[in-house]
Amino acid sequence: MARVGILGGTFNPPHLAHLVCASEAASQLDLDRVLLTPVALAPHKDTGDVDPGPEERLRLCRLAIQGDERLDVCDVEVRRGGPSYTVDTLRELHARTPEDDLTFILGGDIALGLPSWHEPEAVLALATLAVAERHGAERRDVAARLEESFPGSASPRFFDMPRLDISSSQIRRRIVEGRSIRYLVPDPVAEHIARRKLYR
Repeated sequence: MARVGILGGTFNPPHLAHLVCASEAASQLDLDRVLLTPVALAPHKDTGDVDPGPEERLRLCRLAIQGDERLDVCDVEVRRGGPSYTVDTLRELHARTPEDDLTFILGGDIALGLPSWHEPEAVLALATLAVAERHGAERRDVAARLEESFPGSASPRFFDMPRLDISSSQIRRRIVEGRSIRYLVPDPVAEHIARRKLYR
């Protein structure tokens, strides 16, 4: 049995805060590996015309994790296509390796919105929640919201993460403005973005 973490997102592009989150979850929760899982189409986020496409974002994720054996990339949502719902991804991963112990990683702000997700009860049945505490979404607030919405069925595991004010939208904006993104994304990601003239 492997302890597998799943970190989903658009990763448009992947940046250092994504990697720090994955790394801290792996270390603090004793996970064997963490899968960066880019969506094909985010059901609740409009990326407009600044999305280079799911295959390109998948490629950027693979470049981002180079050299870290604890991290891997999962293409299940990109292959499936269409809107990406967490419950569908967890079901597919569970069907592939039912012996694995799945942990779904998310920020505290996102965890507060879990009751409005597609089939949240099934998400909780398929995976343990791992929550990174964030400003404005403290542990006690997240725990109280989940217990109120899912009495006795949500037992999130919390982990600490250094606060890094880095966002994909900020990086895309810097690229458009001709500013450096070095030290905000891994070097191979920055080099690929420059070579392919992405986000321009």
